[in-house]
Amino acid sequence: MAFERRARKPSAPLDQLELYDYAVKALGRRMRSVAELKRLMRDKVEAGETGEQKIAAVVARLQEHRYLDDAAFAAAYTRLRQENDSFGRRRVELELGRRGIARDLVAQTVETAYQENNEEELARRYLARKRIQKPQDQKETARVMRRLMAAGFSVAIISRILRNWEIDFSEDDLQPSPGSLDGEPGSES
Repeated sequence: MAFERRARKPSAPLDQLELYDYAVKALGRRMRSVAELKRLMRDKVEAGETGEQKIAAVVARLQEHRYLDDAAFAAAYTRLRQENDSFGRRRVELELGRRGIARDLVAQTVETAYQENNEEELARRYLARKRIQKPQDQKETARVMRRLMAAGFSVAIISRILRNWEIDFSEDDLQPSPGSLDGEPGSES
């Protein structure tokens, strides 16, 4: 017996009050940037100028009530990624960019957050949290390097950690492969 998914009927566009309630509930589930919330709301309104006006009015009202603030979102997101995931600066910058935060705000927020932290210590915490041991051969060394790059740590930090482990490696080994740091963190994180 096959189970098939029924197609949902397209729902009627929400009015401004219903859209506001929808947005508040979405923010109650998870913190979001302005761009993320706008993407969510576009599916709930009619296409075109009328829908965009509703979205703009709801966003303005949410910002007025301080439910929506990209600067506060970026600061909280950065702090959580540092404390909980022990991610490096580059990874946090990429993720904030994907969430629609302005580049200048990302740069300012990350700079402020990471100037207080020793990034090498953060990388060591990341390795401990992921239970990554000292590599025994070249293949394991490459894996550790990829994991640290995907977690957003710089080549200088990675080479310092490997030197402290007294691992033989060449500087060419630390050169990123095409596409590895151009916006796509590795899948091993």
